[in-house]
Amino acid sequence: MSSLSASEVARPKANTQEKVQKFGRFLSGMVMPNIGAFIAWGLITALFIPTGWRPNENLAALVGPMIIYLLPLLIGYTGGKMVGGVRGGVLGAIATMGVVVGVDIPMFIGAMIMGPLGGYSIKKFDELVEGKIPAGFEMLVNNFSAGIIGTLLVLLAYLGIGPVVQGLNNVLKIGVEAIVNAGLLPLTSLFIEPGKILFLNNAINHGVLGPLGIQESNELGKSIFFLLETNPGPGLGILLGYLVFSKGMIKQSTPGAIIIHFLGGIHEIYFPYVLMNPVLLLAVIAGGASGILTFSVLGAALVSTPSPGSIFALIAMTPRGGYFAVLAGVAVSTAVSFLVSAYFIKRSSDKMDDKELEGAREKVADLKGKKPAMAVSKIVFACDAGMGSSAMAATSLRNKLKKAGLNIEVVNHAIDEIPSDAEIVITHESLTERAKGKAPKAAHVSIKDYFNDPEIDYMIQNLESSGEVKEIKTEIEENEILKKSNIKLGLQSVEQSEAIKMAGELLVESGYVGVEYIDAMLEREEQLSTYIGNGVAIPHGVGKAKSTIKKSGMSVLQFPDGIDFAGETVYLVIGIAGAGNDHLAILSNIAVALEDENEVEKLRNSKSKDEIYNKFTAEKN
Repeated sequence: MSSLSASEVARPKANTQEKVQKFGRFLSGMVMPNIGAFIAWGLITALFIPTGWRPNENLAALVGPMIIYLLPLLIGYTGGKMVGGVRGGVLGAIATMGVVVGVDIPMFIGAMIMGPLGGYSIKKFDELVEGKIPAGFEMLVNNFSAGIIGTLLVLLAYLGIGPVVQGLNNVLKIGVEAIVNAGLLPLTSLFIEPGKILFLNNAINHGVLGPLGIQESNELGKSIFFLLETNPGPGLGILLGYLVFSKGMIKQSTPGAIIIHFLGGIHEIYFPYVLMNPVLLLAVIAGGASGILTFSVLGAALVSTPSPGSIFALIAMTPRGGYFAVLAGVAVSTAVSFLVSAYFIKRSSDKMDDKELEGAREKVADLKGKKPAMAVSKIVFACDAGMGSSAMAATSLRNKLKKAGLNIEVVNHAIDEIPSDAEIVITHESLTERAKGKAPKAAHVSIKDYFNDPEIDYMIQNLESSGEVKEIKTEIEENEILKKSNIKLGLQSVEQSEAIKMAGELLVESGYVGVEYIDAMLEREEQLSTYIGNGVAIPHGVGKAKSTIKKSGMSVLQFPDGIDFAGETVYLVIGIAGAGNDHLAILSNIAVALEDENEVEKLRNSKSKDEIYNKFTAEKN
């Protein structure tokens, strides 16, 4: 990650095309993650409805509930999650239920409205109360706010938005039926084929044609709308034209592109070949229109959306008795597209070179929208459940970032629900590996203390200076951070508070901290125990005591018989004052030592300061 350059800070406003593409990607983004569910519904429909391959009245009962409830709720959840994370997803599903109940048609348009609205509502509420919730009340506020806002949204959807969407759906249905009855459906290629080249293919298919097709399929068991955008014929004709009539690198690249497009279903592969010679838009439009005309005449249709648009997916979604009509339409569109493109490619083949193809691919990348490097905008605090410790720690971090003048969003999630757009993920060291598995592209900060860990302070310093999270590098200053004189062995057991005071007094006497730091250590212990396991505690001051630290330092107290430490038995009390990061290497050595119970036993009973000193300050190879 890197910060924005000066030229990127003042980016021009998005033009209309970019806005349309962004809106299209958003619409398709609600559907694409759930394509598996749509395919499952399509297969069940193709198999078990009365006109299916294996009619079964009992199993066919799945068709209705899946399309009326399951699919819209999935879209609503996904749309809400895109806007407001997991909480937004839950609100999106609740809100979607309001438009689903009480109607007998699939409410996909309603889900695409209510899902994002639910996510937006909870996101705005969270922004409104950010930093204002008292520590410890985060879970209570989060749960009740979601419940109350969800109730209001589902009532709004049921009483107001649902009837309006149903009315609009009826109007749209009448308009579509008029186009079909007038025989004008092939003319939709005038919009569909150019729209695909502008990367509106998913928006057209999943945002418009898909919902129309599902509604018709629910009534008739199949729909031609599933074939309008997904037909691979027009693109295949273009690629075949280049294969036969082009030269050089362009010709050599087409066999692979044909396989990816026709068999793999990735239509974007042929877009550069059209942009390289824009007049070929006429070829794909002609191919698309002739294919739709063939589909209409022969009665071709599919039971569900084929995704991706591979010939295999089309065959899988073809109902019984419909193969000839579907394959004939694909073949006709391929032939027409090939014949039209052949004329133009032959005329321009001598003028085209490899640089033009490369330039066309760059245009495709621009159209698809490559994001510039951005400064950090979101930090995720993650714990096992995503409620208790991470919610409180996120509140603490927001306050620290606010004081540092950094406008960065901080959210808390369970490890398994880390969002895909997370840029920095902070977890306890025991959870870091799991977090890396969930968010491999994010920068990870591993901590021991959710509230006052030095690595969090170091991260904030990095963000203040450069907008990046850099790798923490530590160096041991011999005889400075941990002096042998600050290692005390064979001490008599005392009260917990007394042990903390003893550790703090050593830090004061050695010039590491001011005397106020001792009270800060005691205050820190009241907030959260610093016991870290295996008979070891690491008391240190609260964040506001940072100003009393003069330099990094440590002290080690050994209590062979143990002391009671918030209900745990502690044998080693390690006082810490961290001004920078130079003490982290020693902490790392301590963590390694604590993993081995035999090593802990040795440290507990050791009578040699040198043994403990060498163990904690040893440099790693």
